[in-house]
Amino acid sequence: MSKQHNAGFLAMVEAAKSRVKEITIEQYNAHQTPCVLIDVREDLEWQKGHLPQAMHIGKGVIERDIESKVQDKQQTLILYCGGGFRSALAADALQQMGYSDVLSLAGGYTAWVNAGLPVAHD
Repeated sequence: MSKQHNAGFLAMVEAAKSRVKEITIEQYNAHQTPCVLIDVREDLEWQKGHLPQAMHIGKGVIERDIESKVQDKQQTLILYCGGGFRSALAADALQQMGYSDVLSLAGGYTAWVNAGLPVAHD
Protein backbone atom coordinates (compact mmCIF):
# COMPACT_ATOMS: atom_id res chain seq x y z
CA MET A 1 0.00 0.00 0.00
CA SER A 2 1.55 3.29 -1.04
CA LYS A 3 1.21 6.40 1.05
CA GLN A 4 -0.75 9.27 -0.46
CA HIS A 5 1.03 12.61 -0.19
CA ASN A 6 -0.64 16.01 -0.16
CA ALA A 7 -0.26 18.29 -3.17
CA GLY A 8 1.56 20.99 -1.19
CA PHE A 9 4.13 18.52 0.09
CA LEU A 10 4.68 17.08 -3.39
CA ALA A 11 5.16 20.59 -4.81
CA MET A 12 7.81 21.27 -2.15
CA VAL A 13 9.55 17.99 -2.97
CA GLU A 14 9.53 18.69 -6.71
CA ALA A 15 11.00 22.16 -6.11
CA ALA A 16 13.73 20.66 -3.91
CA LYS A 17 14.46 17.92 -6.47
CA SER A 18 15.00 20.60 -9.11
CA ARG A 19 17.88 21.94 -6.98
CA VAL A 20 19.28 18.63 -5.67
CA LYS A 21 21.25 15.95 -7.48
CA GLU A 22 19.84 12.44 -7.18
CA ILE A 23 21.94 9.31 -7.32
CA THR A 24 20.60 5.88 -8.23
CA ILE A 25 21.43 2.74 -6.27
CA GLU A 26 23.63 1.60 -9.16
CA GLN A 27 25.52 4.90 -9.14
CA TYR A 28 25.88 4.72 -5.36
CA ASN A 29 27.30 1.20 -5.53
CA ALA A 30 29.80 2.32 -8.20
CA HIS A 31 30.63 5.58 -6.36
CA GLN A 32 34.38 5.86 -5.78
CA THR A 33 34.55 9.15 -3.88
CA PRO A 34 34.60 8.82 -0.09
CA CYS A 35 31.22 9.88 1.24
CA VAL A 36 29.07 10.08 4.33
CA LEU A 37 25.82 8.12 4.03
CA ILE A 38 23.02 9.64 6.12
CA ASP A 39 19.64 8.10 6.91
CA VAL A 40 17.15 10.93 7.51
CA ARG A 41 14.21 8.69 8.45
CA GLU A 42 12.49 8.62 11.84
CA ASP A 43 14.02 6.67 14.72
CA LEU A 44 11.58 3.74 14.43
CA GLU A 45 12.26 3.40 10.70
CA TRP A 46 16.02 3.33 11.38
CA GLN A 47 15.62 0.67 14.07
CA LYS A 48 13.78 -1.65 11.65
CA GLY A 49 16.79 -1.62 9.31
CA HIS A 50 19.09 0.73 7.47
CA LEU A 51 21.77 0.79 4.82
CA PRO A 52 25.14 -0.61 5.96
CA GLN A 53 27.58 2.08 7.15
CA ALA A 54 24.91 4.78 7.34
CA MET A 55 24.71 7.27 10.17
CA HIS A 56 21.31 8.33 11.44
CA ILE A 57 20.34 12.00 11.63
CA GLY A 58 16.57 12.35 11.34
CA LYS A 59 15.14 15.00 9.04
CA GLY A 60 13.61 16.75 12.03
CA VAL A 61 17.05 17.52 13.51
CA ILE A 62 19.49 17.38 10.59
CA GLU A 63 19.85 21.15 10.19
CA ARG A 64 20.50 21.45 13.93
CA ASP A 65 22.97 18.56 14.19
CA ILE A 66 24.81 18.23 10.87
CA GLU A 67 27.61 20.70 11.58
CA SER A 68 28.65 18.79 14.71
CA LYS A 69 28.64 15.47 12.80
CA VAL A 70 30.17 16.61 9.47
CA GLN A 71 32.31 19.72 9.76
CA ASP A 72 33.75 19.60 6.22
CA LYS A 73 31.20 21.29 3.98
CA GLN A 74 33.01 19.94 0.88
CA GLN A 75 32.49 16.33 2.01
CA THR A 76 30.23 14.28 -0.25
CA LEU A 77 26.97 13.53 1.58
CA ILE A 78 24.46 10.98 0.34
CA LEU A 79 21.09 11.21 2.07
CA TYR A 80 18.26 8.71 1.95
CA CYS A 81 14.82 8.24 3.44
CA GLY A 82 11.99 5.81 2.76
CA GLY A 83 11.34 6.82 -0.83
CA GLY A 84 13.45 9.84 -1.74
CA PHE A 85 11.16 12.70 -0.75
CA ARG A 86 12.39 13.64 2.73
CA SER A 87 16.00 13.14 1.65
CA ALA A 88 15.51 15.62 -1.21
CA LEU A 89 14.10 18.19 1.21
CA ALA A 90 16.95 17.60 3.67
CA ALA A 91 19.58 17.77 0.89
CA ASP A 92 18.13 21.07 -0.28
CA ALA A 93 18.37 22.46 3.26
CA LEU A 94 21.99 21.30 3.65
CA GLN A 95 22.92 22.97 0.36
CA GLN A 96 21.42 26.19 1.73
CA MET A 97 23.66 25.74 4.78
CA GLY A 98 26.74 25.66 2.52
CA TYR A 99 27.29 21.93 1.97
CA SER A 100 28.42 21.76 -1.65
CA ASP A 101 28.23 18.06 -2.58
CA VAL A 102 24.91 16.69 -1.32
CA LEU A 103 23.07 13.89 -3.12
CA SER A 104 19.72 12.22 -2.52
CA LEU A 105 19.38 8.47 -3.08
CA ALA A 106 16.59 7.96 -5.63
CA GLY A 107 13.92 5.61 -4.31
CA GLY A 108 15.50 5.57 -0.84
CA TYR A 109 15.40 2.62 1.51
CA THR A 110 12.42 1.09 -0.29
CA ALA A 111 14.31 0.85 -3.58
CA TRP A 112 17.35 -0.55 -1.74
CA VAL A 113 15.32 -3.33 -0.11
CA ASN A 114 13.39 -4.05 -3.34
CA ALA A 115 16.75 -4.49 -5.11
CA GLY A 116 17.60 -7.24 -2.61
CA LEU A 117 20.58 -5.38 -1.18
CA PRO A 118 21.80 -5.98 2.39
CA VAL A 119 20.45 -4.03 5.34
CA ALA A 120 21.93 -3.53 8.79
CA HIS A 121 20.25 -3.77 12.19
CA ASP A 122 22.10 -2.34 15.14
